[in-house]
Amino acid sequence: MAMRWFSKPKPKEIWEEPVALPLGDLEAAHRIRVICGAAADSAAKAGAPNSKNRQDEFRRYERGARAAMETAMKIGDDLLRDSAVRQIIDLSLMADDQRTARILFRAIQAPSIREDVLRDHPMLGS
Repeated sequence: MAMRWFSKPKPKEIWEEPVALPLGDLEAAHRIRVICGAAADSAAKAGAPNSKNRQDEFRRYERGARAAMETAMKIGDDLLRDSAVRQIIDLSLMADDQRTARILFRAIQAPSIREDVLRDHPMLGS
């Protein structure tokens, strides 16, 4: 009976939890912020050159980023969507996933957010 806690199921990731209702734009943006926060530790480990379990951490980051991108596509307000995409870009660059970051950067339409991203990450401008 003392060994029962060893067989606990692994808790689900925030991006694996089902969404009960259709999300409004603000709720979707909040969900993206939470997903990016939850995947940030894996992104940092995946981006570190000497990290143990780098591949596992990169896969975890990818699952979180993919869920955030799917949620971002459902946001109707352009400025709010661009702001959410900017958070995903930051997450991608933390994981050293420049390919995904460049693709997402091209999706940003708001000039102010594009300038903000370029100021923080000038390598995306080339």
